[in-house]
Amino acid sequence: MRFDIHVPEGEWLALIGPSGAGKSTLLDLVAGFLLPEGGTLRLLGEDYTKAEPAERPIGMMFQDNNLFAHLTAEENIAIGLEPRARFSHAARLQAREALAAIGLEDLANRRPAEMSGGERQRVALARLFLRERPILLLDEPFAALGPALRQDMLALVAALRERAAAPPTIVMVTHHPEDARGFADRIAFLDAGRIHLTGTVEHILDHEQDPRLRAYLGQAPRVTGS
Repeated sequence: MRFDIHVPEGEWLALIGPSGAGKSTLLDLVAGFLLPEGGTLRLLGEDYTKAEPAERPIGMMFQDNNLFAHLTAEENIAIGLEPRARFSHAARLQAREALAAIGLEDLANRRPAEMSGGERQRVALARLFLRERPILLLDEPFAALGPALRQDMLALVAALRERAAAPPTIVMVTHHPEDARGFADRIAFLDAGRIHLTGTVEHILDHEQDPRLRAYLGQAPRVTGS
């Protein structure tokens, strides 16, 4: 796999492509879970190629295992501010405010097993944004949700991003290309371990005629002639 891409600060980029194309691998390289065999990774203008994951200015959200089963919703958010056994009053207050922002203030004392899948992902999102990291990586966090709920969650991401003092850069892996429409600024299409195409959401989904992309989207290339 070989990746070459620049993501402008504050952009929302959606990564699409077939299984095995390298989407999650690319996110793992950015996050520091994998180290590249060559090349350079620059974040916010600085070289982070060999930095440990905890040293990187990144927040990440996965499809599963976003919450600690033994902690309440409030505590799961507060731990993003204070990774300790006992939380300060200030951290709990911020967690409560974050729960209110996502409409779940009544679930503060519930544990993950007592919440629905959508509620758990809302809590995970609140924790992610409360940490105020300038770069957010979303590795299919809503893949297990139905279409309508996925749209609700993406709208929540957009709303939380708009509320942030400095809108973070977002790189989102999705197996549902239409999820990018109305949210992402740009799409990158990965194929066979390469970033094959990049462009605006409208161009990639509606106008780009590359046969590999059309095959992935399940669309036949348009035939033109005189």
